[in-house]
Amino acid sequence: MTQEKPFRKSGPGNPPGTGMIGVFITFEGCEGSGKTTQVDMLRDHLASLGHEVVVSREPGGTPLGEKIREVLLDPCYEGMSPVAEALLFAADRVQKIQEVIKPALANGWVVIGDRFVDSSLAYQGVGRGVGIEAVKNLNEWATGELQPTLTFYLDVAVKQAMARKSREEPDRMEKESVEFHENVRHAYGLLAKIFSHRIVVLDATASRQQIHSNVVHEVDKLVL
Repeated sequence: MTQEKPFRKSGPGNPPGTGMIGVFITFEGCEGSGKTTQVDMLRDHLASLGHEVVVSREPGGTPLGEKIREVLLDPCYEGMSPVAEALLFAADRVQKIQEVIKPALANGWVVIGDRFVDSSLAYQGVGRGVGIEAVKNLNEWATGELQPTLTFYLDVAVKQAMARKSREEPDRMEKESVEFHENVRHAYGLLAKIFSHRIVVLDATASRQQIHSNVVHEVDKLVL
């Protein structure tokens, strides 16, 4: 069972929380876009500067969230109602905010989210056809309108992204059709325009180090 805990390594820079308040940074993208790699690289970068860092993944990260994750990603539930799916993601998010995100932000730590509400807007709102407005309203209520300070969207062609995942056993979301994932990618493009004040679009076909350098360039403006 995975539970998020503060992560910090000794290193140069200010002591954790010095001169800053809690910062919430999220990473978004289709399956195989490389989000988790960039999350881990940013975590290590911030920790090396002496910041307390909490990584929050979706779904999961709390005892309840891990149970919800099992259900959401299990291929045996392929007939799950799109609305039920949206509600389960929201339930996971509520618990994570209560147990992980809000306490960390209150302590002045950096929270890095491997997905957040934008994922539900793209996957359930558009991909599943529930509707962006309906999913937005649900999650505004569930999260108390909590929003990330900064979001990185890693954009990559669906077929290229899925090829990266071809050697792994696909979960319920990954097993969806190319058309489904194309719709999700299109939705992310729309969200990047709507929320251009906080969403930074990155080319996920660039090298890991180049993407990381671009991420660090933006993040250091917030935490240094």
